Amino acid sequence: MSLSPLSVRWEAETLLLLDQTQLPHAVVYETLSTRQQVFDAIRGMKVRGAPAIGITAAYGLVVALRANRDLSAENFMQQLRANVDFLSSARPTAVNLFWALNRLARVAELERNQNPEASAIDLWNLLVREAECIHQEDREICAAIARHGQALITPGCGVLTHCNAGSLAVSERGTATAPMYAAHEAGVSFRVYADETRPLLQGARLTAWELSEAGIDVRLICDNMAAYFMAQGDIDLVIVGTDRVAANGDVVNKIGTSGVAILCRHFSIPFYVACPSSTFDSQTETGTDVEIEQRSPDEVRNLNGQGVAPAGVTALNPAFDVTPVQLVSGFITDKGLLRPPFPETLGVLSS
Repeated sequence: MSLSPLSVRWEAETLLLLDQTQLPHAVVYETLSTRQQVFDAIRGMKVRGAPAIGITAAYGLVVALRANRDLSAENFMQQLRANVDFLSSARPTAVNLFWALNRLARVAELERNQNPEASAIDLWNLLVREAECIHQEDREICAAIARHGQALITPGCGVLTHCNAGSLAVSERGTATAPMYAAHEAGVSFRVYADETRPLLQGARLTAWELSEAGIDVRLICDNMAAYFMAQGDIDLVIVGTDRVAANGDVVNKIGTSGVAILCRHFSIPFYVACPSSTFDSQTETGTDVEIEQRSPDEVRNLNGQGVAPAGVTALNPAFDVTPVQLVSGFITDKGLLRPPFPETLGVLSS
């Protein structure tokens, strides 16, 4: 089966990033060689999706510290902490960004404590290996999510997804789409309904593109059409990804997700969230405690560079919303398919 191009590549100690803002019209990889380029790529959504952001941030920290390998170990650690703080500010909502950066920082600090003779180059090489581990772990996580969620997709069913939690959002295969790829490989015939996902159209530009490239039956719909197709009986389940799951199970995902979940409750349609263990944030009590990124109003006022609203009109643009845990049927994770009662069953994700 053909899969879409990889979102993040690490080749010969070089970070290559697929510029997703140019999809589906062009497949362009950028070489990122400075911390500012990494910051801008994350902030400008050239890379998006919580796991892919985490992988990019890990390699990005390595790239940012490359020029500091000749410093003393103490000064190298000072630069590491400064770069962690800088890159962490690129986007405030995706927990994998902070998780990956803090993981690399902890590894370096542990090595410094256990091996005071470690040089800056030793620490940098350690960070390279840890970033590569994060990348490989994500591949394994996506495969596990595929295994645990595949049985949900039955012959003839219709699956709706929102935004892009596909292979472009991770290392490969995706989170929400991983069970779809697995079912497709197993010969199951099913349909996917992809919400377009305004204002940046990740569903239209990315999900519809990558699933069609893989030969999966995908139908693109406007965000406001979901209720219509649910009422028609065309949709049997919903699978979405998430940028963060709070300790109580509240789900923070692309704006519009909570509306889909509310519709599912009305039409008695199962609503599943697919995510890696790293997206579970045990330190944040509920979804209301999460800072929601507010993006430029121009993304709402314009479409493909063309104005679609009166000049100067006020436009609001929250990038995410919170789906209460009460609306979630289950979490498809690398550690299994977790069902209520929540948050009790989510405890396995922090173990």
